[in-house]
Order: sequence, then C-alpha cells, then structure tokens
Amino acid sequence: MTSPADAPSTLMAAEIAEAPAALARFFDAESSNLQRIGARLRELSPAYAVTCARGSSDNTAGYFKYLSEILAGVPVASVGPSVASIYKAPLRFKGAVVVSVSQSGKSPDIVALQARAREAGAFAVAIVNDASSPLAAEADAVLPLHAGPEKSVAATKTCLSSAAVLAALVAEWHQDKALQQGVRDLPAAFEAALTADWDAALPVFEKAQSAYVIGRGPAFPIAQEAALKLKETAVLHAEAYSGAEVMHGPLQLVDAGFPVLAFRPRDAAFTAMGEAIERMRGAGANVFVAGGNSLPFKSSGHALLDPLAMLVSFYGLAEKVARGRGHDPDRPSRLRKVTETI
Repeated sequence: MTSPADAPSTLMAAEIAEAPAALARFFDAESSNLQRIGARLRELSPAYAVTCARGSSDNTAGYFKYLSEILAGVPVASVGPSVASIYKAPLRFKGAVVVSVSQSGKSPDIVALQARAREAGAFAVAIVNDASSPLAAEADAVLPLHAGPEKSVAATKTCLSSAAVLAALVAEWHQDKALQQGVRDLPAAFEAALTADWDAALPVFEKAQSAYVIGRGPAFPIAQEAALKLKETAVLHAEAYSGAEVMHGPLQLVDAGFPVLAFRPRDAAFTAMGEAIERMRGAGANVFVAGGNSLPFKSSGHALLDPLAMLVSFYGLAEKVARGRGHDPDRPSRLRKVTETI
C-alpha cells in the first residue's frame, strides 16, 4: 500500500504514473472501433494524410507522420489550422484522410480545419480525450483516449495515449503485425519505464540556462515534446533538433558543459545518432543519452515504439527539474489547461 509520504507530490507526477492504465483502458474499450477504422482506411486507400493539431498533440502527430512514412510509405503533412480558421484558404483534400489530435477537442482553429478538410473531400479521424467535444461530434470516425481527467496543465498521460493510439492506428491501417503486437505491449512497457532512474541528469538541467534535445526519425517529435515540457514546466529554454539538423548551425552554440538530452532508440538511425552525439561531445557538450549508459532504458520490444517508453521516463525527470528550479509544473504562470486559439 502506498503511504502518504510515497504519494506523488504533484498532479503531473500522479498523471505520469497513470499512463499505463490509461492506455490499457483504451485497448479494452476501443479495440473493435480501432479495427473498423483501420478497415475503412484500407478501403479508402488514401495516397496521403494530413494532420491537424497544436502543442503536445502536434508532437504526437509528428510521431504518426514518421511511422506512416517509414512503415507504409504514405506521406503525411501537417497543415496549419490558421489556413482554415483565419485565411479561409480553399483546400484540395479529395481522397485524403485528415487526422486531428486534441485533448479537449474544443479549440476553434482545430475544429475549423477538420471541418474545412471534410468539405474538401477528406475522411476525418479525431483522436480526443473528450468524446463529447465539437471535434469528436463533427468527425467521420473517433478514437476516444479514455485517459480520464487530466488536471495538470502539463499534458503527459494524454500525450502518451495520443501517440500510442496513433501508432495503433498505423498498425491497424496497414496490418503491420509487429507494430500491432508492440502497441498492445506498451502498457507494460510504460509501467517499466516509470521505474527508470534518470536522476543523473537532474543537477545539470536544474542549473541550465539553455539546452538541446535531439533525436532522429520517430524520436525527433518526441525530442520536440521533451523540449516543450522543459519550457512550460521548468521555465528552461530548450530547443529540439534532429540529430542531423543540429549540425547545420545550432552546433555553433555548444560550448563546455552545454546540456544535451539525446533520444537514441535502436532503430535504423542508431549509428547516425551515435555520430551526432560524439560530435557534440567533441564540442564540449554534456550529453545524456536515453538508450545509453547515462539514462537507463528498457526496450518496449519494438524499436519504433521505444521513443514513447523513453518519453515516460523523461516526464518523470521533467517534473523533478521543474520542482528543483522552484516551479510548480501543474500551474505554469502564463498557461492554461485548455488553450482555445482561432
């Protein structure tokens, strides 16, 4: 039994710990629905997909992009919601699928882009935590997250659930057996990731003024999510780059002790990421590697899903960094839980 002294000290910590159960609830409730949507997408056989999201949700959409392009060769483009909500631009989406991701499903610009995409001939799939939201009500198909209420401003369990559901959608759409099994195993992988000790990086990031977070392929949007969380919870200026793009200019800012967090799953980019890490170390960076000796990691069983398990462990680190820097990760001073933009 958990004693009061052992209980999570913040809502963010508690919600990170809920991630495995939240994802398990999704599979218990939505497996048949997921299969139906996958079958519908195979029937439609769209030549491309577009995504509609902001913030952490947009990072999960980026993860979906890499999985779709790597495993199925179906290109995915992120369309800025303002194209529809502000610029009222005509869209040519006939025969496409639009995938919208939103925890609340209420932001007017996300709802507007989905509506305009459907008018232009796209089949709309909404990934939402609130199944009664406007986004869900106006979609052709809905995958509710079943993550339960998320009270901390920092989205953690809903972000993890969204990314995992998008991976499951790719698996069902393209009937990828290995990915199908991998996503089913993710709740257990998330549970194991909760126990990973990343405290070796804590003193460095507590004192940092700036930092880089890097990754390649599916790990790149996860690096973007990590950088976002360091900004919004720990008030730490963190920038995300691909392990390739960081060499095209940003390397110039790296000097002795500059903190870098690298996501390095054992996928096809493993060797290239290793070369980038060594080059940054050669420039003086203090590099912590998820997937290396400095930040312990247990594989999910599928290399393209490993960035999600790494993200679970990172969230635990981010929560501690925020508190160590004197900030409340649940209540950033300038942010709200639901951001409704036009």
